[in-house]
Amino acid sequence: MAKEIKQIAIYGKGGIGKSTTTSNLSAALSDMGYKIMQFGCDPKADSTNTLRDGSYIPTVLDLLRDKGKVNAHEAIFTGYNGIYCVEAGGPSPGVGCAGRGIITAVQLLKQQKVFEELDLDYVIYDVLGDVVCGGFAVPIREGIAQHVFTVSSSDFMAIYAANNLFKGIQKYSNSGGALLGGVIANSVAPDSSYQKSIIDDFVTRTNTQIMQYIPRSITVTQSELRGKTTIEAAPDSAQAKVYRQLAERISQHTESKTPNPLDLQDLRAWAAKWSDQILAIESGDIRGDAMAI
Repeated sequence: MAKEIKQIAIYGKGGIGKSTTTSNLSAALSDMGYKIMQFGCDPKADSTNTLRDGSYIPTVLDLLRDKGKVNAHEAIFTGYNGIYCVEAGGPSPGVGCAGRGIITAVQLLKQQKVFEELDLDYVIYDVLGDVVCGGFAVPIREGIAQHVFTVSSSDFMAIYAANNLFKGIQKYSNSGGALLGGVIANSVAPDSSYQKSIIDDFVTRTNTQIMQYIPRSITVTQSELRGKTTIEAAPDSAQAKVYRQLAERISQHTESKTPNPLDLQDLRAWAAKWSDQILAIESGDIRGDAMAI
């Protein structure tokens, strides 16, 4: 009997730190002894850079454009600690649908039974989460991923993107789509004041959970300037410990569920109340540790 491959998708708006988080998660899981494939689904094809000393790899769509027919192994490269790296890629600039790369790449690897051949424990899809395109919904809609996690900060546009993702998960939840595992709170320290309170409140209202708080750290910047993950470049750092805690929690995660997204009017009203709350804190009318809406 073939072992079950745990397939998870990490979503988040552009610039939120999704690929940084995903690559450090992959590196931490590989250090735990798991066989990992990281599957970059962004047309920029930069998901796996820090797993490979800052180098880019040919994408599935690049290879198909050049050759017409591709053996899936031509699109698989190894990175840190033997992690398999794949980049779906995108169309030529100004032409076609970026999500098509995900569909094509997933089909190629599934048809050639690459996941089973490599005896993988995890396939981790790194997916751009603020583009409204059917291709980017493939890991959810087709049930390719069993669990979805979203990276979000306390900023409104990051929460807006996460809420839209929740709507997509809810839409496909009754037809075999992937369910939500939780929120990875990036640039949010576990002891910070209003940033933590905002994201905690959003999570409570949408019926999900925080998987990990990841604070800002210059260690991440230093590591990425060297073309590496924090796990590789600074394995004994406090930040590496945070990523290892996230990997441990995701490795133990078994049950995801359907979130309850806010409608747009409620989301705007909720955000406005938090804006007033922060102004009150700044003016000294209420204490930062007494925030509640």
